[in-house]
This record gives sequence, C-alpha cells and structure tokens, in this order.
Amino acid sequence: MAFWMYILHCADGSYYTGHTDNLDKRIQEHHAGAIPSCYTFKRRPLSLAFSQDFPTREEALASEQQIKGWSRKKKEAMMKGDWAEVSRLAQSARAVSTPSVHPEAVEGSGISVHGSTSSPRTEEEMP
Repeated sequence: MAFWMYILHCADGSYYTGHTDNLDKRIQEHHAGAIPSCYTFKRRPLSLAFSQDFPTREEALASEQQIKGWSRKKKEAMMKGDWAEVSRLAQSARAVSTPSVHPEAVEGSGISVHGSTSSPRTEEEMP
C-alpha cells in the first residue's frame, strides 16, 4: 500500500500540504469541502500541485511535516524539481536562523561570556 504526501494549490494562492493513504479520495474530500474545519474549506477551488508516494505512513508524514516548515519559494523550487535552488534556500534559511549576536553583545541580557572556553556567568558572578 502506498502513502502519499501532497501539496494543493488553493484559490487564494496559498499551498496546503498533507498526507494520506488514498490520494484520489482525499483530494475529492478537499474539493467537496467534506471537513469544514480544514484549511482548504474556504480556499476552494483547489488543484493538485505536487504528490509523492512513500512506502510507509511514517515517511509520508515526515515529508509533510518537513515541507510544512519550508518557505513558499523552497516549496515551489521542489515542485519544479529545482534541487539546486532547494539546496540554496536551505543554506540561506540556516544562515538566517543562526543568530550572529553573542550574549555579551546584548545589553541587559545579564549574561557575559569570557573567552571561548568559559561558561556563561551572570552579572552577580562577575568581579
């Protein structure tokens, strides 16, 4: 039995990512608005933008969760099969999420770092 990770393109231009064990049935449920609380309910009509099959539900779910954390640009690059761009965007995201500010540079943080091998100390512990 195959399990699927899929991405729907919504009428408002957003993307919805999900997983299922029956892709045709699940897409029909989205089109019909079978689940009023679903993100896609008020964003119909929908179109299938991407799908990928996996041997296990766990792998399909892991793929869904990973992709839900991606930027729109990264999702679109993946859907186009542009793996060089996916890689570039991943590196860019890591650079943005890694702060370059050190605690000693943050005024009022109460933390001071002395040398690269010292552990942080509070202001009370400072001479």
